[in-house]
Amino acid sequence: MRKSGRKFIITLLLCLVIGGGEAFSLTPSKQIYDRRGASVRGFLSENETYYRPVTLSEISPWLIAAAVAAEDKRFFSHAGVDAKAVLRAAWQNASGGRVVSGASTITQQLVRAVEPRPKTLWGKAGEAWDALILERKLSKEEILNEYFNLLELGNLTQGAEAASQFYFGVNAADLSLAQAAFLAGLAKSPTYYNPLKHFPRAQKRQKYVLKRMLDEGFIDKEMYELAVSEPVELRAQARPFDAPHFTRLLKPLIPEGASDVTSTLDRELQLYAEGLIKNYVSRMKDENVTNAAVVVLENATGAVLAYVGSADFYNEIHHGQVDGARALRQPGSALKPFAYALAFGKGLLTPASLLSDEDTFFEGGFRPRNYDESFHGLVSARSALASSYNIPAVKAAEKTGAPALLSLLRSLGLTTLNKPADFYGLGLALGNGEVRLLDLTNAYATLARGGVYRPVVLALSPSLILPGKEGRVLDENTAYLVTDILKDNNARAPAFGLNSPLSVPFELAAKTGTSKDYKDNFTLAYTPRWTIGVWVGNFDASPMQKVSGITGAGPIMHDLAVYLNEKYPSAPFKTPSGITRALACTQSGLLAGPACKHTKEEVFLTDKMPALCDGKHILAAPALQIVSPAPGDVFKWDPSLPAASQQIKFSAVCAANVCRWTLDGKALSSRSCETWWPLAVGKHSLAVTCGGGTQEVRFEVLP
Repeated sequence: MRKSGRKFIITLLLCLVIGGGEAFSLTPSKQIYDRRGASVRGFLSENETYYRPVTLSEISPWLIAAAVAAEDKRFFSHAGVDAKAVLRAAWQNASGGRVVSGASTITQQLVRAVEPRPKTLWGKAGEAWDALILERKLSKEEILNEYFNLLELGNLTQGAEAASQFYFGVNAADLSLAQAAFLAGLAKSPTYYNPLKHFPRAQKRQKYVLKRMLDEGFIDKEMYELAVSEPVELRAQARPFDAPHFTRLLKPLIPEGASDVTSTLDRELQLYAEGLIKNYVSRMKDENVTNAAVVVLENATGAVLAYVGSADFYNEIHHGQVDGARALRQPGSALKPFAYALAFGKGLLTPASLLSDEDTFFEGGFRPRNYDESFHGLVSARSALASSYNIPAVKAAEKTGAPALLSLLRSLGLTTLNKPADFYGLGLALGNGEVRLLDLTNAYATLARGGVYRPVVLALSPSLILPGKEGRVLDENTAYLVTDILKDNNARAPAFGLNSPLSVPFELAAKTGTSKDYKDNFTLAYTPRWTIGVWVGNFDASPMQKVSGITGAGPIMHDLAVYLNEKYPSAPFKTPSGITRALACTQSGLLAGPACKHTKEEVFLTDKMPALCDGKHILAAPALQIVSPAPGDVFKWDPSLPAASQQIKFSAVCAANVCRWTLDGKALSSRSCETWWPLAVGKHSLAVTCGGGTQEVRFEVLP
């Protein structure tokens, strides 16, 4: 062996031992746990092994005695090479005409562990020489310390601690005599004695080690008999590979010296979310849905409770290793709440303000269309946001300007919106930029926190936080106005119905978003305690078959929210002190006065109350217009739901406010301009007569 090679080994080993053996040659394997201590995923060391270094004092004395008895009984007396053992081995091998016995000391085995070499005469000679040098540099205790940490014991385990935890589920310090002899026996040939494949061989070797310990005086007859009779139960620890996208995000952030990391994940919730997504995507394959992603955040801390990047990490066809939680996607209508929040905060709109939903050309020839391809006349900001009408959202953004909206979105952590405001224009309110699901979920968590932004937290110990600056970005009262709208199931009923996936039996603020051409859809939802973000789509950017946020991401969000609220129950939203509830005139959007015939309770910023309606402010409205259903609407009957809960709202705007409804030629008893009708499968014609005028729409209910 070259002299430079020997110097390398000696220098390396000398560097290992600092302060009695507290530093080691390999970086420890990193093990990630969930917030309750459940194992989530382990990463191999640079030696491609699971490596958990400990000091000699943290290793059972039984294991030390067993190793010395079985591998090197004169360890404490020789100088690195056991001359007697060498002569004995030479005689046995010569007599047998083959290699019958070896003579490697523990010191030689340590040298071999650091730098393996061929089993030739010169290789053995070099190994012996280096062992002699090593014995002059390190104490016996230091050699043992390194030996028990570098020793490979099969099944990717390296060192006594990793092997003890894997095979028996205990620390190396807690090994019994029987367990210690069992592990010591594996050192001779971890492959041949692999207990997971060849348990009888390993057990036979264990008994040999115990006999050697008895013969060498390490144990007495009684201890030997007890150890031999003790059943060895393997509790081979499963090595979970949970949350692969999350752990891949987390690993580069782990400090160099850290080995055990307590993440923020709830493993039980994580596994539920993974199963939910996989099942849902498999059911939606006919609609060309191949993937989905989920992020769940704890609002108070910003901690990630669940993080699913794709439906199947191992699916190469659908690019399962792409992380959908961090992939750039167009969020569609999911950005609308922030356009309204900005207008509310500046006093330019209130939830009662009326916006005209009609065909409109904006600056630059921008001409948005509504999702339902129809117009809804004068609508309140509440109805427009809850029902996700596009044209009113753009008008809300127009009041503040695209630069102000872009600035707000960036302060909410949507930093991937990195182009100038002119690039996006007012279409920014409709989600024409690209964002990450993780960032968007945290932006909604900011609404849930009453306008306070917090960076996302990935680990509790050591504390690992993604970049971002904590601080208030929205006034608490302004954030509440948006929340109050997003949790209003009645306000979104004209667009989504009363029994949509956004409806749950507890207070939940929710918003959907669908990009153009149905390439991406989102659903974001939050309670005061937690926030959910769901994306559904395809990583190859192919469009889905008209799958929107309400039919795509919505059902996943619904099931996850119900499960989550059982696990982490959340209280209703609290109304801040700066909010006033008052009657608003539905025909002007102002505070109701004596002249207002049609009123509705609304929420306002106390310091930005609108004027009192005196009757002169009432805005012109069409003499008659059917608001819901829209022409050509298609609904679906769900046999799994109670019939009584499957109804749609018939709604019309009429100055006379007395409506006569006719459905398929038969008069309905209601005279109200808002009435509910239980679904019936088939094609239908709905007509309304009011104030001398009549209007008709056609819609369909699918079985």
